[in-house]
Amino acid sequence: MTKIMQDILKLSVSERILMVEAIWDSIAESDEQVELSEETKQLLEERLEGHKNNPEEGSSWDEVKARIKSQF
Repeated sequence: MTKIMQDILKLSVSERILMVEAIWDSIAESDEQVELSEETKQLLEERLEGHKNNPEEGSSWDEVKARIKSQF
């Protein structure tokens, strides 16, 4: 484990959450393009093809949101 990780793990949970939020915000603001792996590209192609072949088997965003909200 790196020294940075050791130092991070010494922080309280709330401090680590704030750090993650700051990191996530910096990623969201970045213009840097991240290349998808070939495995991820293939998976996306398979899922898109499956949806094109059977669009009725998918769920609408409203259905997905309702399922998620029902869990909490």
